[in-house]
Amino acid sequence: MSETGSGAPSDVGVLGGGRMGAGIAHAFLLAGSRVTVVERDADAAAAAAARVRESLAASVARGIVDDEAAVGARFATSTDVRDFAGAGLVIEAVPEDLDLKVDALARVEAVLAEDAALASNTSSISIDQLAALLDRPSRFLGMHFFNPVPASQLVEIVRGDASDGTLVAEAREWVHAIGKTPIVVADAPGFASSRLGVALGLEAIRMLEDGVASAEDIDAAMVLGYKHPVGPLRLTDIVGLDVRLGIAEYLSSTLGERFAPPPLLRRMVAEGRLGRKSGEGFYLWDAP
Repeated sequence: MSETGSGAPSDVGVLGGGRMGAGIAHAFLLAGSRVTVVERDADAAAAAAARVRESLAASVARGIVDDEAAVGARFATSTDVRDFAGAGLVIEAVPEDLDLKVDALARVEAVLAEDAALASNTSSISIDQLAALLDRPSRFLGMHFFNPVPASQLVEIVRGDASDGTLVAEAREWVHAIGKTPIVVADAPGFASSRLGVALGLEAIRMLEDGVASAEDIDAAMVLGYKHPVGPLRLTDIVGLDVRLGIAEYLSSTLGERFAPPPLLRRMVAEGRLGRKSGEGFYLWDAP
C-alpha cells in the first residue's frame, strides 16, 4: 500500500459525503492524500463536494492551507464505487443502519485490491458483526471519527477479532498522519467513547425530563464542575438527537435497560427537533 510522505495512504476513498464523510475527506486531503468521495447520486455528490470545499476554504482562512487549488486538485467525487479500485484505504461513513452498512461494505470490498484496508466509521455497530459478512475480515476494522472532524482530536480504532495486527498498527499511523490521536479498543457494544458519552447524555436527558434543572444548568454543571469542553445536552444537539437515539436503541438491545432511550428523546426526534442540523434541539441554533 503506497503512502504519502506524511504516512497517510496516497489514495483514500470515503463512502458517504455527509457531515462526517466530508470531514474525514478533509482530514486526509490536508495530510496529502488523494481522496475520492462516493455518494448515492449526483445531487448528493455535489452536496458532498460543497461541504469539503467549504472546509478547505475555512482551512485557508485559518492559515492551515496555503494553496487551496493544489489541495482541491487531489479531491474528487463520484457515484460509482468502482472508482475506489485503486484506493489503499476506504472508510465507510454512511448512516448508522446495520443493513445499509452491510450492503455498502460488501459493494466496496468487491472492488478493492486484496491488500487494501476497509474501515467503518460506525459509532456503535459491532465490527465483528460487520466483518463476519466480508470476504477479507482481516483487512477490516473500525475507525470512529468524531463530529466535527476538523476540530476533534480523537479517532477510536476498533479492533475486531479478525482484524490483522499489522492493519491496526497501520491505522494508528494514519491517524497520527492526519494530526489526530488514536485510541485502540476491542469490539464491544458502543466501544469506549459512545458507551460512555451516551450514558452521560441519556442521564442528562432524564434529568431534564424530571425537571431537575434546565438544559443550560445541567450542561454548566459538567462544563464548570468537571471541565468538560461542552455539556452533554449541547453535545447531543451537535451529534444529532436521531444519531444518539439510534445508538441508544442499539446499546439497550445489547447491554440492557440502562441504555433505554428516554421518552423525551424519542418525542423530540419524532417532532423533527434533531439538534443543530435541524435548527432546534435542546437549544436553538442558527439555520442549518
